[in-house]
Amino acid sequence: MAIEVLHYNDSFKKQWDDFVLSSNNGTMFHLQRFFEYHPKGRFNWQHLLFLEKKKLIGVLPGATMGTTFESPIGASYGSFVTEPIEFIKALEMVDAFSDYCRDHAFERALLTPPPFIYQNVATQNIDYALAYRGFSYDKHYISHSIRLEPGDFLSRFQSTARRYIHKYLRENTLTVEITDDYEAFYPILVKNKERHGVKPTHSLEELLRLKKLLPENLTLFLVYKGTKPIAGSLMFACNKQVALCFYNMLLYEYEEYNPIHVVMYEVTKWATKRGFAWIDIGVSQDTKAENPMTPAMNLIRFKEKFNAFGILRSTFYKRFV
Repeated sequence: MAIEVLHYNDSFKKQWDDFVLSSNNGTMFHLQRFFEYHPKGRFNWQHLLFLEKKKLIGVLPGATMGTTFESPIGASYGSFVTEPIEFIKALEMVDAFSDYCRDHAFERALLTPPPFIYQNVATQNIDYALAYRGFSYDKHYISHSIRLEPGDFLSRFQSTARRYIHKYLRENTLTVEITDDYEAFYPILVKNKERHGVKPTHSLEELLRLKKLLPENLTLFLVYKGTKPIAGSLMFACNKQVALCFYNMLLYEYEEYNPIHVVMYEVTKWATKRGFAWIDIGVSQDTKAENPMTPAMNLIRFKEKFNAFGILRSTFYKRFV
């Protein structure tokens, strides 16, 4: 029986979010609750539901930019969300999406799924179905992740990182707190981004709105020197598998105290206790390079201090005309 593709409306909100939360690869970035942090009218949403015999078997968040269907827009990860489905079902879903794009005069599609670490059951059925049906890779970014395994995680950090962390534990020069003081964190974020010639992805108002919409998914760590906040890490609990370090920021005038080493230790300890399997530390690209895939080697070396290894954040692409 053919798969039916429906355009999302608000009557599907609970069904959509319940499906994402119980799926194999869904994240907070696929939730309708997440998209609500964007002001109305910012994007031309084109969220899709896939049904077989009236049963929901997949969702695909997205929006249109001209004649291009993009997933995600306004989020880190998008593409198909499913249960652990067999290959024939993945192929049928990709075909149904392609037919939908042609029927609605979309000329191209861009899909960026979460990396494999976000899956409960590891499967690349959708990826292969996309490749088989003519989707190619538009680009790859390198991201880095820490596998959280039983035992002493600190012993798996490189010696330099261990030395700074032992100093922190011994001397108590810095303190780390979990807090909702986004107003204290945001100036650190802005100043850090300015150093690299960019602006934060979110405004302060947007971060506060996200925290209100998804209070259990956002956890803010602040590092203090005395009473002054000098660094912080904003963690997104993306799903049961992965905690994403979305912002890892410091005031560089306090760099000598190694606050990022300190907060990475506390974040890893927290994520391990919470039962996550991975910490995603985010992409490691040189944003000033002409080639957007250019790796930021110093950033990669820094992340590797914490036993992080590279994973691909890949975008699929297809032209329909």
